[in-house]
Amino acid sequence: MIEVFDCPQGTPEWYACRLGIPTASEFATVMAKGRGGGESKTRWTYLMKLLGERLTGEPMWTFQNEHMERGKIMEGEARDWYVFQTDFELRQVGFIRNGDKGCSPDSLIGNDGMLEIKTKLAHLQCEVLLDEQLPPEHKAQTQGQLWVGEREWVDFVSYWPKLKPFKVRAYRDEPYIKTLAAAVDQFNEELAAYEERIRTGMVRVA
Repeated sequence: MIEVFDCPQGTPEWYACRLGIPTASEFATVMAKGRGGGESKTRWTYLMKLLGERLTGEPMWTFQNEHMERGKIMEGEARDWYVFQTDFELRQVGFIRNGDKGCSPDSLIGNDGMLEIKTKLAHLQCEVLLDEQLPPEHKAQTQGQLWVGEREWVDFVSYWPKLKPFKVRAYRDEPYIKTLAAAVDQFNEELAAYEERIRTGMVRVA
């Protein structure tokens, strides 16, 4: 069952909505493999952070620096550019929860679409403009958003002032989503098992 929360992103209410569940921005981490197919350190760290959230009821607050704050301002500029280019009516939402997974799209469009905005430094924006395709590092997030939000397409916008904005539409990739869903399900099973071990005291103490 899909739940849509309208609280602004980055607020205490927003963090409460996503407490203890994997979100699309970290789906690449959930799918990560270590050397030789073993455990990924970044995946393990993310697993433990969400476990900590579940056990304490407190969110793992993310540090915000001046670059991140500037990024929020530029995101607004990119959204304005997108509206001017497409004339779409956007609905800004804070968080979408679908069972034990969630996402924070930058806007919803009609009944089928989403918008995802990334602000990239000039040299990275140049790479995107030359490649002319969705950067592969954002595939897990964008396909994850379509899966969580049960939507059909997402418009990805990459933006940096004084450079040409980049826009590309990505549709649902069902084989990829199937693989992603299996990875998230496995991740949640591990999360639940570790939570049970700690809550029931089944943890070996040295």
